[in-house]
Amino acid sequence: MNTPQPPDESASDARVLEALVRLGLAENGETPIFERLTGGVSSDIWRVDLAGGPICVKRALAKLRVEADWRAPVERNAYEAEWMRRAASAVPSCAPQLLGQDADSGTLAMAYLNPADHPLWKSELLAGRVDAEFAASVAAVLGGIHAATAGVEEISAALPTDQIFHDIRLEPYLLHTATAHPGLAEELKEIAATTAANKLCLVHGDVSPKNILIGPDGPVFLDAECAWYGDPAFDVAFCLNHLLLKCLARPDCVEALMESFRRFVAVYLDHIDWEPPGRMEARAAHLLPALFLARVDGKSPAEYVTDEGEKNLIRRTACGLLEFPPDRLMDVAAAWHERLTR
Repeated sequence: MNTPQPPDESASDARVLEALVRLGLAENGETPIFERLTGGVSSDIWRVDLAGGPICVKRALAKLRVEADWRAPVERNAYEAEWMRRAASAVPSCAPQLLGQDADSGTLAMAYLNPADHPLWKSELLAGRVDAEFAASVAAVLGGIHAATAGVEEISAALPTDQIFHDIRLEPYLLHTATAHPGLAEELKEIAATTAANKLCLVHGDVSPKNILIGPDGPVFLDAECAWYGDPAFDVAFCLNHLLLKCLARPDCVEALMESFRRFVAVYLDHIDWEPPGRMEARAAHLLPALFLARVDGKSPAEYVTDEGEKNLIRRTACGLLEFPPDRLMDVAAAWHERLTR
């Protein structure tokens, strides 16, 4: 019987190096140092020290590193590059500088941002350093990107990613969760269908604290592999979901996290000019408890929510909100706050 062999890391590095040579970022014969970076489930990511200095390189995986069988097309890497170009045009400095994208290997190269002056927002939150004004700045950047790209047919045509977004967002988060909650399956399927139907602006698709750096000039968004021209309500609900979940990881910071939630909502709503703000807020408020439930029973559970009591607390809160959906985001936050403080 054949014994499974570990992945050939040197071969992986060689293919990436070949891509960097094609992009003109490395010289033939150069022997850069590759340092694998941690944190992602959907891509291989390296710091690559070249003769001209360090850069960050990532290559999309066909099968994501999660327990469930979760697969996604590797061409999403090209659409991440498109998101970076379009978003930086709308809000300068909101993304790392794009250095190149190699379609043959699915390799994306960007500027390397030193963690010393670009700490990760997720790490700060989990350490108990909760800054409501930074949450407001995230909302301002996100709202700026959405407003600048709303109704731009050229961007919509450049991102034909409906199927990819379904495969890596709607199916694993909403439709898979529906199989675990058959009593709410129709509600979850309807939310997924509504989200898919609203083709309004440039969407990041993974606006999570793990993908946002606290830069000297404001938030820097990473990992736009889910880039889509669609419903901005998804970005809003996805980010706010993490602020609610962090209340379990940092119960001593509940009030600060609630204030961060409030500031995010207030600032973001002020940026909406492509549709009535109440209409977008209602979609986000309906979507938020569905995503909340998905971080327990979807394909990508929150890694820091392991206690069964906490999982059931999320389920009770989310299921109640899905049965009687509010149209205001602050009503979702209030329901969660009430559960936590009983």
